[in-house]
Amino acid sequence: MTLIDDIGWQLLCDLQHNARLPFAELGRRVGLSLPAVAERVRRMEETGIILGYRAEVSTERIGLPITVFIQLKTSAKHYPQLVHQVEQMPEVLECHHITGVDSFIMKAAVSSKEHLADIICSLSPFGQTTTSLVLSTPVSKRVLEQASDSNGLKSSGLKSNGLKSNGLKSNGLKSNGLKSNGLKSNGKG
Repeated sequence: MTLIDDIGWQLLCDLQHNARLPFAELGRRVGLSLPAVAERVRRMEETGIILGYRAEVSTERIGLPITVFIQLKTSAKHYPQLVHQVEQMPEVLECHHITGVDSFIMKAAVSSKEHLADIICSLSPFGQTTTSLVLSTPVSKRVLEQASDSNGLKSSGLKSNGLKSNGLKSNGLKSNGLKSNGLKSNGKG
């Protein structure tokens, strides 16, 4: 039995939509017994397909209403110190080492312009920053689904949910060619 067959994909989709679904309900949806579903989910966890279960928190409701992306251009010699610094910053929600002109891109949630300025100041010793303020998020928390090819056959890729991929950057900064976070700081933070 392969873990990522049609039933495996359905389990993954259902769990991404609601990780608190009981195994009995999951079994009803995919036509398996409770023990069979529990075993499949356990094996997906053990093999690293399912990485964890988390609560989704509203940053706005906990006093961090401003979401920003901070790009940082730095040299490789600063990478270990930068990563250590970012790990100590709870406002930084994600940090990605990327290709292109910049070396890293970070997603952060801040309470104010002053809070953002403090974060930028703590990152500036590592290199040049460019900051973009998120105005809206048209695509968020996409559920990974089994894709179909042009003939309707299932494949092991990702389903695009109707959005064309020719304008989407993998880091979520562009949607159909339009920036959703349009403000830049001219390299000074």
